Amino acid sequence: METETAWKVRRVVLSVLFLGVVALPLYPELFGLDEVTPFTQLVAFRPQALVFVLLVGLLMLIRPGWRLAAAMVVVLALTGGVLTAPRLLNDPEPPAVGSRALTIMVANVLGGGADAGEVAKVIRARRPDVVSLPEAQVDVRQEIQAHLQGLTYNGYTQQANAAVESATSVLVAGTLGSVQFDSEKLDTGRVNVAQPKPGAGEPGAETIGPVQQTTTQFGHIIITGGNLGKLRLIAYHGYPPLPSSVSIWKQDLEVVRNWCSQDQPTVVAGDFNATTDHADFRDAMDPGCRSVATTVGAGLQGTWPSDRPRIVRTQIDHVVVSDGVTPNSFRTYEIEGTDHRAVIATISVRKDS
Repeated sequence: METETAWKVRRVVLSVLFLGVVALPLYPELFGLDEVTPFTQLVAFRPQALVFVLLVGLLMLIRPGWRLAAAMVVVLALTGGVLTAPRLLNDPEPPAVGSRALTIMVANVLGGGADAGEVAKVIRARRPDVVSLPEAQVDVRQEIQAHLQGLTYNGYTQQANAAVESATSVLVAGTLGSVQFDSEKLDTGRVNVAQPKPGAGEPGAETIGPVQQTTTQFGHIIITGGNLGKLRLIAYHGYPPLPSSVSIWKQDLEVVRNWCSQDQPTVVAGDFNATTDHADFRDAMDPGCRSVATTVGAGLQGTWPSDRPRIVRTQIDHVVVSDGVTPNSFRTYEIEGTDHRAVIATISVRKDS
């Protein structure tokens, strides 16, 4: 007959093993598996998973034989909740005296699926200084501009390769003056076969140079000069962490890390296809950037998929800022025809930036 001591030991061992099984998908980075499918994809929904695990743990407390395992799981979920809470509870920082305000908008238009009039409606209401438009080819960007008659917005597009998803556009308010546009390219002599759609205009006039592969898999645009002073604004679209392409997703975030490690005051705005729960996203921020949303207590406002209930959305659309830039606010807006909610962030830039 099994002794009571042996049973207690077995129960402890089984409870610890159960805790490990539960912790694995919640915190794969602790096991070195955060870049392994399916953990890369699952961890994007960690806040929702923590709530689910907490409820399961509380239900398990009903069974006397499960109480040790249940208590461990509850503690794990509560610890995760404490670590997540600042994203919801952080207060915005007051703008520095004499700083200038900027409003940044992000709207992934799903390759043109978004209603251009709806995008323009948000722009008219909030008058952003810069609009980052992932998945917007030249014709899509021009359609949005057509709905903005009476407002001065200059538009530019960069398409990294033949894929529609690789096109990124920006709209820049005329109040920013004569800004310059560029992108980091792998090889300036390497031109892909992608061409703008008929009627979209000449490639050299409507895009930033020829269609070329940039240092990111999808296109990005670096905006400098004009009234921006030392500030650099970057419209960005990160590659998604598809099961077969996690390494590409990681490479794109390495480019963001490089931008954040440079001394120049920087704002990166776009669809990152990564959340604060991804260790690679946090590593990209570490050199000197921070997410506006998490800094002002809006880090749990999900932006994707917008056609699902709010409770199952996650935040993959971000505005991140480096030193010298103060986050002030972050809100999301529904746009018909796309699976992303638009983002509006306000920031303050110091005089010397």
